[in-house]
Amino acid sequence: MRFGAAVAKFSIMAGKKSKKGRGRHPLKARKRRFVVVMDSSPEAQVSMKFAAARASHVNGGSLVIFHVVAPGEFQHWVAVQDRMQLESKKEARDLLQTVAAFVEEEYGIEPEIVIREGNPKEELQKYMEKTRDLFALFLGAHPEGEPGPLVDYFSGPLCGSLKCPVVIVPGGMTIEQIDEMA
Repeated sequence: MRFGAAVAKFSIMAGKKSKKGRGRHPLKARKRRFVVVMDSSPEAQVSMKFAAARASHVNGGSLVIFHVVAPGEFQHWVAVQDRMQLESKKEARDLLQTVAAFVEEEYGIEPEIVIREGNPKEELQKYMEKTRDLFALFLGAHPEGEPGPLVDYFSGPLCGSLKCPVVIVPGGMTIEQIDEMA
């Protein structure tokens, strides 16, 4: 019976029109950030292409390429650990700059690059909590077996309290499929 009441409520609401004729809740013009988590995995590349294609088709769409550098493990020599962290950050920056150049050339949008250090789940969650105008989080799922730790984490119990939808992109999608859907 609960569905009957909901249907009746929506039926009543559907009969009301706004004075402007654009519906009761027209979208306001604003920036719509698509966040995609990027690493060197094939599924992250597929997810990035899908997110970039979607962002290029949405009015006000922009892309944030997000990457987390894992913290260095304890080393007896701090200088060695520091050097390894610098190298990891440089590799991440090089990867993301290459990806950003590809996105700009292929999709016509200049993405924002965000690099954090720490636990990927925690850092992405912190970023999402602090960032306004998030439109969607795009995560690539492994094409076979378990989907991956970020997909598990953000599609589990946490999912209902996020500020934006989570889009899980199958890692086995082809460029043709992406072009058709995006």
